[in-house]
Amino acid sequence: MSWMGLNFSNDNLEKNVKKFPKLLITSGKRSGKDTLAEIWHEVFGLKYVGSSQACADIFIYDALKEKYGYNTPEECFEDRVNHRQEWFDMIADYNKDDKARLGKEILEISDCYVGMRAGDEIQECLRQDIFDLIIWVDASERVEPEGPESFNIDKSCADIIIDNNGTEEEFRNRVIRLGKTLFR
Repeated sequence: MSWMGLNFSNDNLEKNVKKFPKLLITSGKRSGKDTLAEIWHEVFGLKYVGSSQACADIFIYDALKEKYGYNTPEECFEDRVNHRQEWFDMIADYNKDDKARLGKEILEISDCYVGMRAGDEIQECLRQDIFDLIIWVDASERVEPEGPESFNIDKSCADIIIDNNGTEEEFRNRVIRLGKTLFR
C-alpha cells in the first residue's frame, strides 16, 4: 500500500521496528537495576521484565498466597524483600531441569531480563547463548552487599559495569549515554 509516496508494505514495517539486543541487567539488591531498565524503556522503548515480578506472576504467588495471605501477585511481589532466600530457593527449583528456563521465558516477551540472582543460571544462559550482553549495576559504595543465601553472583559475569554510586542525575546521564551507544 502506498500513500503520499510512502510504502507501507510489511517488509518496510518490519524494517522500522527497533531491534534491541537481548540483555541481562543484574547486581545485588537496591542497586538500580530496575531504574536502568525504566530509563531505557522511557527513552528508547526497551521492553523489560523484572525477574521478581515475572516469578510472582508465573508461579510464586500461587505457591505462597495461602502461606502469607496474599490477595494478588502484586502484593506477593511487594513482600519479596521479607522472603529473599525463600524466593531464591523457589526460583532455583523452578529452573532445576533447565537453569535457563526463566531467562528464556522472560526473553520471549521482553528485550531484557532484570535481576538474575544465581551464578549457575547465568552460566547456563551463556552456554545456551540466551543473552547478547550482561550489564552489572555497581552500587557497592552505597549499598550493603547481599548475602549468598539469596544472591551468588559477582560482577565478573558482566560485559559492562555501570556505576551507580553517585547522584540519581549522574546515573541517569550514564544510562542514557550507554543506551545511545547500544540502541543506535
